[in-house]
Amino acid sequence: MNRIDLAFAPALEQARLIRNKTVSPLELTQLYLERIDRLNPILGSYFTVMTEAAIADAQAKTELLATTTETLPPFFGVPLSVKDLNPIAGVPCSYGIAAARNRIAERDDGLICRLREAGFVILGKTATSQLGSFPYTEPPGFLPTRNPWNLAHTPGGSSGGGASALAAGLCAIAQGSDGGGSVRGPAFCCGLVGLKPSRGRVSFAPVGERLEGLATNGPIGRTVADTAAFLDVMAGYVTGDPYWLPPPETSFWDVTQTDPPSLKVGVVTAVNPIGEADADCKQAVLDTAQRLEALGHAVESLPPPDLTELIEPFTIAWQCVLAEANVPFFVLEKMNRWLWWRAWRIRSGQYLRAISKLQVVSRRIVETFQDYDIILLPVYLNPAIRVGEWQSLRCGQILENIINWIAPCPPFNASGQPAIAIPTGFTSAGLPLGVQLVGQPAADDTVLALAAQLERANPWQHHRPKLAL
Repeated sequence: MNRIDLAFAPALEQARLIRNKTVSPLELTQLYLERIDRLNPILGSYFTVMTEAAIADAQAKTELLATTTETLPPFFGVPLSVKDLNPIAGVPCSYGIAAARNRIAERDDGLICRLREAGFVILGKTATSQLGSFPYTEPPGFLPTRNPWNLAHTPGGSSGGGASALAAGLCAIAQGSDGGGSVRGPAFCCGLVGLKPSRGRVSFAPVGERLEGLATNGPIGRTVADTAAFLDVMAGYVTGDPYWLPPPETSFWDVTQTDPPSLKVGVVTAVNPIGEADADCKQAVLDTAQRLEALGHAVESLPPPDLTELIEPFTIAWQCVLAEANVPFFVLEKMNRWLWWRAWRIRSGQYLRAISKLQVVSRRIVETFQDYDIILLPVYLNPAIRVGEWQSLRCGQILENIINWIAPCPPFNASGQPAIAIPTGFTSAGLPLGVQLVGQPAADDTVLALAAQLERANPWQHHRPKLAL
């Protein structure tokens, strides 16, 4: 296997090669660090590259591999990236704020402990929009993060750095988080698989969760099997969690290895009050619906769901997190300052009414689709926008544009349902396209099984951006 093929090999394949001693953790880590050194100045995928720590960890794992007879963790020696919203002890954690780019985290986020236990080598901290607020990754004071498929376009946000790095072959798999599409959107923009797990599937321990259950950590992978195996690592209840789910009867990776039974699939190509997806995104949904029919599933077109009542309470919850974050006003970018001022004027009663409204609307979302095993719909309503495309607009117009672009994602943050973005092809301009599969509450296994079946019917992992070659 040549070095490019190795860099783009699925994470599970890399783990197998390491266990077979075909490649060492050190060789693989050095390969990625060399690629990061060459391509990160162009892409802006990483805020912090943990070169010394990664090499030391990979060296220790390589030495252990030569002597141990014990069973190795599932991702032993596999290099991954971590979003710069999740602290790693002794490493800067900026949250996308330039003034905090040298702020050293004092302890690991709870998820980091799980990643270490799984055997990963952490390459560094990937770029995020400031405070994870936006579906593009262009925080002031940092390089704008670019899409490897077309440098003029965004890789999405707020997990844009992780998706950009993975698409360019700068890591084997990426950790992200999703509070309104921040895993699914970057996966869609970069031709990857991105899963928002069910609410309660992944713990936020030891810190609290500030978005009333809207947000969760989630995996971004090259393949559905990688994504499922990464969820197996991430998932699990920690004592005292405010939300929790029972562990699955079988691993999430296992369910990707066989086809699901015939499922009832509802197809949506528009959301009210915004309207239809653009022609490319709509066609991706219709093509996938045809593929599902050919695979033996019962497919039915559905009228557009009306999300009018979701927009205001979701926006209130989203912007109030900024005011609660205790970040000095003067370090915020223009759009976050505007949102901060809007949040500052919201009284506690208004916030509580918004949360109550979110819960009511979420119940309606689940009830609307309760007769279907899966809902197939767009990820975003348009392909990736250009870097800086909305920079000169007034804040109110930017907010409207964001809502109109990402509309199919936030409803399922509100409802807590599992949702996965999978790639399907490309626009005529060479930008990735994809679709979203949404399952019943807690049915992550069904979502992953169907996504894996579609992947087998329409393989995409062989596609690589020219820049990365």
